[in-house]
Amino acid sequence: MKNILVLGATGAMGRYLVPELTKMGYEVATVALDDAVPSWEGVTHFKGDAFDKGFLEPLVKKGFGAIIDFMNYRRVDFADYYKLFLDNTEHYIFLSSCRIYADEEWPIKETSPRLLEASHDEVLKASHDYCIYKAQQEDLLSSSPYQNWTVVRPATTFSTMRLQLVTLEFANCVGRALQGKKVVLPVQAKDKPATLSWGGDVAKMIAHILFKEKAKREIYNVCSAEHRTWEEIAEYYRSLIGLEAVWVDKEDYLSILDPKMDIGVRWQLEYARLFHRITDNSKVLELTGLRQEDMLPMYEGLKLEIGNIPKDYIPQDTPVGLRMDEYIKKHNL
Repeated sequence: MKNILVLGATGAMGRYLVPELTKMGYEVATVALDDAVPSWEGVTHFKGDAFDKGFLEPLVKKGFGAIIDFMNYRRVDFADYYKLFLDNTEHYIFLSSCRIYADEEWPIKETSPRLLEASHDEVLKASHDYCIYKAQQEDLLSSSPYQNWTVVRPATTFSTMRLQLVTLEFANCVGRALQGKKVVLPVQAKDKPATLSWGGDVAKMIAHILFKEKAKREIYNVCSAEHRTWEEIAEYYRSLIGLEAVWVDKEDYLSILDPKMDIGVRWQLEYARLFHRITDNSKVLELTGLRQEDMLPMYEGLKLEIGNIPKDYIPQDTPVGLRMDEYIKKHNL
């Protein structure tokens, strides 16, 4: 039996990964800032800030067979952390993202061009946007002498109370639908194919990568190969919860999301959701022995997670939602 440390265990993938690991017989420890973690049987929880080296370093040096790292190193320097992990574990799994890919070829393979190298937007490439810093952090690992790391790149992943539509998160799409309110979406995304993966399937892929020598110093797309257009996905939500989509120009959509027009909000739309996100997962399937046909179809996964919404959940208005209301009223939509 080997013990595994999971950093950021309560996210869309972590909440399914931890019980998957325990089912496989591993001893699992998790880290979170508070006590608000699922009551997983047989899991040791450490309350603390995973970015606090004073807390993290003695914990990691306790010795774990593997470390699975879901943390988002945006406001700290990843270079201050990765050596600590690689020096103190047999297998380190780093969470990157399919958002790093450019829109130059599809289906997207692990060798497909990344925005960091392929984009002609010099402002983007010089920024600290998610698609850039994740690629840079990958490069730190690949340029290091260490042999015991694996990079995983999930596509958009949905889970309990983590349901998305284009760039909208739960409150502004599913939450509005549950209020009986219309949802504003960018018409330019309507026909763009997207890969949405159920968190339980992604967790299973990651769990079956663990401790495989062939996986070390490798990169894997951990996602479903199923893709649907955003219009089809919106129709799934309509069928399941009555979501009524209003398709508008992307500039109007962006002004609703952020009247100050933060460039990062635009980049998430234009350099991710308006790309053709058709993903090849054959590499991870070959490694793990998993099969695409055993994965939960997107519609069934969305149905499952909508069914997991707590019965006492009361949708709340958000600033974005209120701006949607104003826009819909103003334009008589």
